[in-house]
Amino acid sequence: MSQPLQTNRILVGDCVQLMRDMPAGSVDMVFADPPYNLQLNGDLMRPNHTRVDGVDEEWDRFQDFGSYDRFTRDWMDGVRHTLKDDGTFWVIGSYHNIFRVGAILQDLGFWILNDIIWRKSNPMPNFKGRRFANAHETLIWAAKSKDAKYYFAYEAMKNLNEDLQMRSDWTLPLCTGGERLRDETGQKAHPTQKPESLLYRVIMSSTRQGDVVLDPFFGTGTTGAVAKRLKRRWIGLEREHQYARLANERIAQVQEVAEPELLEVPSKRAQPRVPFGNLVERGYLQPGTLLFDQRRRNIAKVRADGTLVAENHLGEHKGSIHKVGAALQGLPACNGWTYWHFQQGASLAPIDVLRQKVISEMH
Repeated sequence: MSQPLQTNRILVGDCVQLMRDMPAGSVDMVFADPPYNLQLNGDLMRPNHTRVDGVDEEWDRFQDFGSYDRFTRDWMDGVRHTLKDDGTFWVIGSYHNIFRVGAILQDLGFWILNDIIWRKSNPMPNFKGRRFANAHETLIWAAKSKDAKYYFAYEAMKNLNEDLQMRSDWTLPLCTGGERLRDETGQKAHPTQKPESLLYRVIMSSTRQGDVVLDPFFGTGTTGAVAKRLKRRWIGLEREHQYARLANERIAQVQEVAEPELLEVPSKRAQPRVPFGNLVERGYLQPGTLLFDQRRRNIAKVRADGTLVAENHLGEHKGSIHKVGAALQGLPACNGWTYWHFQQGASLAPIDVLRQKVISEMH
């Protein structure tokens, strides 16, 4: 029987059974960092003959590929059970497992939206010198189905990338320094702790404030720490008691963003539609006002009905801000709101500034 959804807590036990016990369609996003099945043979040594502190825990060992595939299918069935129809699913892996994970993910009906390459800015070298250094991991971002109306914070990702569209290759450092949790002896508390910067981008990109984020392989709680900071609800599933204890201690020290409005990134698509003519009606632009492209190569004049008129070597062009902008450039389309500028003091400003002013007045 499904239990009431419990958020902002860690549930200790087998993640497959715990997800089966959760209400169906109850979480908005799942981030999974499952065992990679690294298939390590013997110790890995540095050139100075010191041992590399790698992953040799029992939870990363599987008898063969078949047993790993069965394990993967079982926990992904749990993800499908818990995930809302319009929710999204993130899973991370390395070359050891990500291709098997991706195939099973598709077999279960998930629809892949992106594969993200996390390029590590400080990767571990290949000490034996017999292969390329493994400098990246792969994340798969998927919807529950092809027709899911999933959420994507496009503007937030663009803002984080200095106003450029965020790409599917992310350069971020490994978890090091003060962020790395250590045990009483000073050793790494968890061998595969992910950096908060990675989870920040994942959670910001695909959830809203108040959404529920589930991590079935919680480890030392990076997902929960970032989710709490960004005022998302979270659920961690972890079978190892020592990891759950460390995660609880870590998350208890996290401070949420104090002002919730600072977390809101309004979507331009969701803004009310403002016709260019509305700027003329409100007197922000007068008939006869000259508009320019950013480099002042093209000039257009505002008409009383909210259209533009302009001339170039191809002749006279009349129509909307988009149509005239495209015609002057010889392009099939143009975003007139960002192309056209008006004189504001000693400099030019995009007419979108005036549109945003109208939108703020509407609110």
